[in-house]
Amino acid sequence: MIPLEILRRVRRLQLRTRKLVQNLLGGEYLSAFKGSGLSFEEVRPYCAGDDVRAIDWNVTARCGTPFVKRFLEERELTLFLALDVSASMNFGSQSLRKREVAAELGAILATCAEMNKDRLGFLAFSDQLEVFIPPSRGIRHTQRIIRDLLLLQGKSKGTNLNHLFDSINQGIKRRAIVFVLSDFQGLPSQNSVRLTSKKHDLIAVRITDPFERKLPTAGILDVKDCESDEPLLIDTHSKSTHTQFVKIVQEADEEFLKMVRSNRIDWIEVTTQGDHLDRLLAFFQLRKSRRG
Repeated sequence: MIPLEILRRVRRLQLRTRKLVQNLLGGEYLSAFKGSGLSFEEVRPYCAGDDVRAIDWNVTARCGTPFVKRFLEERELTLFLALDVSASMNFGSQSLRKREVAAELGAILATCAEMNKDRLGFLAFSDQLEVFIPPSRGIRHTQRIIRDLLLLQGKSKGTNLNHLFDSINQGIKRRAIVFVLSDFQGLPSQNSVRLTSKKHDLIAVRITDPFERKLPTAGILDVKDCESDEPLLIDTHSKSTHTQFVKIVQEADEEFLKMVRSNRIDWIEVTTQGDHLDRLLAFFQLRKSRRG
């Protein structure tokens, strides 16, 4: 039996995301992604400016005037959400934790897929595959995925992105739009990413927290690694500590950008400061403009 308060949290997230999709994001999602192909709809008389390659020569010969074939894009899509449930996703120094940002973005995307009758699948990963839900349709299917986005707890604390991309390559047979919702702590090998990006429309959603990018000046900090539980003392008054910290952050950024750019992967950068909805909308609009 699921506790009543948990059901209420899931319901609140569903209502919030459905309202956002209906009022703002649904049309942008529809315009952002291509369907799986083209289907023939009709022939019609040729008009000035039509592509001559679309002329149906058989109908043209029978009627004595040029006709062109008209095709419609098939809208059937498969959307897959890959959620990082490692321990580092539970961190947040702002109003939201990284996991909460991922849950809201995932719920919006799931609702967009449901309202457009696209197939929706889900997997959760840490340093192992935690959950795999094959693509399907329907409100109950979407509700189950939204519940897992919000509440699923990983069995393991670590992160292994190689294992994630291997799971995608082996488990998702049809071409899909795959959103990876993660802080990308540690990067996968180029080979596993390359295979995934060739087969699927891969989108990396990197979620960061300001505290992870700028070290405060607060004396000696007694901290521990979320995933390894390794303790660490940091002297934040030390100039060399700040210099080393900045170098580590810059190197991680460079490696992430190298991964997405070399494999032509789209990415969205969001933070725990509440900018994630604006960033998602901007991404949809960018994809829409590319299609245009």
